Amino acid sequence: MIKAFISGCAGQALSGEEISFYSEQQPWGLILFRRNCGDPEQLTALVASFREAVGRADAPVLIDQEGGRVQRLRPPHWASFPPQKRYGDLYKVDPQRGREAAYLGASLIGHQLRSMGITVNCLPLLDVLTDKTVDAIGDRAYGVEPEMVAVLGKETCEGLLAGGVLPVLKHLPGHGRATVDSHLELPCVEAELDELIGVDFAPFEALSSYPLAMTAHIRFPKLDPHNPATQSREIIENVIRGRFGFSGCLMTDDISMEALGGDMRERASHSFAAGCDIVLHCNGEMDQMRMVADAAPELSGMSDRRCREALGRLPDAQEVDLEATQARFRQLMGD
Repeated sequence: MIKAFISGCAGQALSGEEISFYSEQQPWGLILFRRNCGDPEQLTALVASFREAVGRADAPVLIDQEGGRVQRLRPPHWASFPPQKRYGDLYKVDPQRGREAAYLGASLIGHQLRSMGITVNCLPLLDVLTDKTVDAIGDRAYGVEPEMVAVLGKETCEGLLAGGVLPVLKHLPGHGRATVDSHLELPCVEAELDELIGVDFAPFEALSSYPLAMTAHIRFPKLDPHNPATQSREIIENVIRGRFGFSGCLMTDDISMEALGGDMRERASHSFAAGCDIVLHCNGEMDQMRMVADAAPELSGMSDRRCREALGRLPDAQEVDLEATQARFRQLMGD
């Protein structure tokens, strides 16, 4: 029995309560945050202890290792990487150089993660920037041109796969027009459908063949006047599955974010009812984790198939000369 949720944990080692919870409730995966990451040896042990608790050597372990402001792994124990906008800025000057830098940066991140047993990275952001994009996205996105976002997003996906890590497309169907932080409140995007199709949707349509994606906690009244995308059957069926053609495993963004209302059981239930395959809960608070687990069904049917197919696309890391790759990456970035 594997249940349709991803859980966090509180610290740098699993508590007895957490081990019992994972063993009994069987979450599909674990997500790591800065609070969980001390040094490579500790983190490798934490990852292994989670897999031992659930009894699955292939249980996904996720992280947000984007670069820039969003890097759970930081110096001195791990290398630092630039935000995605740096690749976009480089691409505008020299497209080939920008593409190579995005690929190599993602490949280096992938190799770093896979060396500790982390198998999924929540990257790339395919959100298209506007002049009003909330700072919570900001330089985490590549830029304002949908075609460039798609090109660099694909390079990032391929780089992560070369490093032995699965990418996660985010945030569907597009976070770029949000002007408030969904960690704190629910954004509302009033754009017309033709505007969304021409700009926001384009990168997601172009990269819809990748196996994992994450929803946005944003309300789009022209698509669904009542529900945020994470909890909207109309958006998931008609836009994400329909227009985008995304047939992979669809996970929510963190349901403990303040954009969503209700308790964690209600938030999870509404997300499953809308068509999400997996609910993501990140803060490591046990009372909330138990509510999510109560609401999460056993993986079955199409959701089970999508999750299995996603894990089936996890490659081994390619053998590369990491020192030479790092040197080339620094050269491309002008460091």
